[in-house]
Amino acid sequence: MNRGLVVLLLSLSVVFVRAQQIDEELLLSLQQSYQETPQQKALRNAVCANDIRKLALNQDNLGEMKTEFTYRVPQKGITDQKQSGRCWLFTGLNVLRAHAIKEHQLDKFTFSQAYLFFYDQLEKSNLFLQSVIDTRKLPMDDKKVEFLFKNPVSDGGTFTGVADLVLKYGLVPSEVMPETFTTNSTSRFVGLLKTQLREYGMELRKMKGADQQLVACKNEMLQTVYRMLVMAMGIPPQSFTWNDKEYTPMTFAAEYGNDELMHHYVMLMNDPTREYYRMYEIDQDRHVYEGHNWLYLNLPVEDIKQMAISSLKDSVAMYFSCDVAKELNSERGLLDLNNYDYGAIFGTSFNMDKKDRIASFASGSSHAMTLVAVKIENDKPVRWMVENSWGEKSGWKGHLIMTDEWFNEYMFRLVIEDKYLLDSLRPILKTKPIKLPCWDPMFQVEE
Repeated sequence: MNRGLVVLLLSLSVVFVRAQQIDEELLLSLQQSYQETPQQKALRNAVCANDIRKLALNQDNLGEMKTEFTYRVPQKGITDQKQSGRCWLFTGLNVLRAHAIKEHQLDKFTFSQAYLFFYDQLEKSNLFLQSVIDTRKLPMDDKKVEFLFKNPVSDGGTFTGVADLVLKYGLVPSEVMPETFTTNSTSRFVGLLKTQLREYGMELRKMKGADQQLVACKNEMLQTVYRMLVMAMGIPPQSFTWNDKEYTPMTFAAEYGNDELMHHYVMLMNDPTREYYRMYEIDQDRHVYEGHNWLYLNLPVEDIKQMAISSLKDSVAMYFSCDVAKELNSERGLLDLNNYDYGAIFGTSFNMDKKDRIASFASGSSHAMTLVAVKIENDKPVRWMVENSWGEKSGWKGHLIMTDEWFNEYMFRLVIEDKYLLDSLRPILKTKPIKLPCWDPMFQVEE
């Protein structure tokens, strides 16, 4: 090769490498790109010394917050999940509670979250250990095995888990199995349970023998798990007296639960990264080993709104989940795209659409609440309201109010009774779902 050509190629290579890194020349150009004015310095001083969220608060959006609604589900009392990741459980039981209050004219009634959480942790422990047995011939670096050991249990979940747990274990009133310190503050206990389960999981992978031998060993391990749960949460009642009547958890669920919802619900999703009008199933995403994987119908948001409004017209609350932290003014209890202007502070803009936010891991469902109200103007929704589980002093009297524009951008999941499903969508429920892997970050549990 010509020596001059070799020298030229080497020079170009050096230039290319320098262009890839932050060298002195690039650093100098970056430094010179920032020209500070007195106003810019004042802003810098303010940002350095204060909470950015407070500085970005849009004063033009602080007028009187509208709190009237066209359709609103009757409510009595706000629940509080305290320092736990059980929003999914509080939301599911709040949906059932709204039904019970309406049907039985109850006052400030709640179901016991502690009761179902006990069995949730027991069932998830069994699901993990049995899944370890099922996958023990796969290498540790297999994606599914890796997922199992990274996520042996959690205090998060989905409505499908609520349904499977209620159908298997029933319901009890809060006073029959009240909250404990651990149920209100779950992280330390769940961390200990994870450690114990990972140890047991490794033991099971190392064991030799037939499946039935490993299952027998697993069942002995579950005795320790059960004892840990009893010590932290109490003994779940097998029978009890309430309002001068004898019940078991199953008979109480039959009388005060919502059989229509438990057996006839549809989970809807708005995920623009995936094809609409298709069914999807999330592998291994369930609470009970023999239970149901999370199954959902992916739809445009306008279709979901139509069915949500139909449910609210009948005073039927719904399980709803979203990316709650985005644009939340927690003091007012308002979810509004105009709450903050961070771009004005930093001289930029944050303009990704929902599809790109999901694809780039910038947004996803993070919290479940109960959808209870909508305001209609000119035949279109303009705002919505959810009952939260952060206590009655949080937000607007324990609720969050969202604009319809915010709903479009950050709403992800809604569970409806199937009688509210649009007739045009019913044939899709009979199609074979597309199975998605359990490690997909879009489908992690809600906390």
